Amino acid sequence: MEQGEPTPDDENTPRIPSPRSAGDDLTGGGRGGSGTFVPGPREGNRFTPPEPEPRASMDPEPHSLPEPDPEPQAAPEPEATVHEPAPHEAHADPPSHTVLKSLLGAWALAACSAEETDAVEAHLTECAPCADEALRLRDAVGLLHTERSLDLDPMLRSRVLENCLGRRPARIPVPVWAAPYDAETARLDALLNDFGDAEWHAPVRLKWFEQERRVTRRTTVAGVIGHLMAVDALVATALGLDEPVPMDPEAASAGPTARTEALWRAGQYPLTRTVREPWREQSHTLIRTVSFAGRGVAELAVPYGEFALPLQDAMLDRAFECWIHAGDIAEAVDYPYDPPSGAHLHRMIDLAARVLPTTLAGRRRAGLAAPARGLVTAGSPGRSLRLEIEGVGGGDWHIPLDSPAAVASPEHEVAHVALDGVEFCRLAAGHVPPQDAAVGQLGDREAIRDVLFAAASLSRL
Repeated sequence: MEQGEPTPDDENTPRIPSPRSAGDDLTGGGRGGSGTFVPGPREGNRFTPPEPEPRASMDPEPHSLPEPDPEPQAAPEPEATVHEPAPHEAHADPPSHTVLKSLLGAWALAACSAEETDAVEAHLTECAPCADEALRLRDAVGLLHTERSLDLDPMLRSRVLENCLGRRPARIPVPVWAAPYDAETARLDALLNDFGDAEWHAPVRLKWFEQERRVTRRTTVAGVIGHLMAVDALVATALGLDEPVPMDPEAASAGPTARTEALWRAGQYPLTRTVREPWREQSHTLIRTVSFAGRGVAELAVPYGEFALPLQDAMLDRAFECWIHAGDIAEAVDYPYDPPSGAHLHRMIDLAARVLPTTLAGRRRAGLAAPARGLVTAGSPGRSLRLEIEGVGGGDWHIPLDSPAAVASPEHEVAHVALDGVEFCRLAAGHVPPQDAAVGQLGDREAIRDVLFAAASLSRL
């Protein structure tokens, strides 16, 4: 071969392999191949090493070209590769009882991973001691993390202002008798803050007491705010402020009901969410005006049509009605609403107790109450009823029974009534019928009935 002699045609002579087919490329071995290595031809028990690849030639001779095999052998089928699981994929043994017991504290605090939570909860169905321990831990966590509303405390604003004013008093403070109105309008405004169009048109049923029966009136949330604005205007006009809605002289001099009807009929403030801003601005203007006016304005008369109230009592009346109607709105939209603070609630109850003798005398003149049993001169002691208000804002009041000018005293007490503070306010607002009020009664039943019905008669639209 080195001398250029022809290669003998012998079947045992090594040959240069013919070009491989496409199937061989997928399974054949060799350098750079990615499949299974295919060995060369076998001779006996020995492997014949493959021939080295010929060097490339610029002018290859014809006899040096490889001769094609007459019948190329098919490549062997590739063997299926079996995936051996990695060590971390192997099924791990479940955690031991000791490990799961140590995870109970983290499970109670919801600090376990998903896998740990599943393992612990599966273990609790099988291990009674661990289940008892888990219940005790969950109860302890409940004591550490009490459930609280996501809403802000309605009294947060008052506490913040009180703390700020305690450190740096206001140059012009809000009068004490105007503070309940300031607080209740702020609470109602916070309730309205997130209302959408659907809530503003939610139906609200207003309730009050006339003569011997309850009366209701259907309106919307926007209608209630319009009603509050119309009645607040009584205080505004007494202070010399402008009317929110121009009215004819007859409606302007009438009581709260006529003024409300006139505002509801007016088109300047349609009963939509647009009524909130003028009501809010009017309430802020009232607070600023009474604060700058000083002490002398407290006794200014505010006409309510058939009667009049001093300005300080009128502001308490407006605070009371704002709270009651805010509760009506909250009930219409299925939202909780708390009563006023104890100090403010006490002032509202005190106003109702002071007005009760005059209301009782008016009902007696109308034939709706029992006649007086012992008329006395003005300033003299007479029969009285002890009104005991329990709970927040509570206290004791003695109500003269026979004459508004009489002096009530414990020595002339003929009856005793005990009510919860919020229950009494709901009675005075006409939301609870007198015969259904949860009261403790002792003494003259006729006097007790007359006082309870007189308290319900304090309500109005």
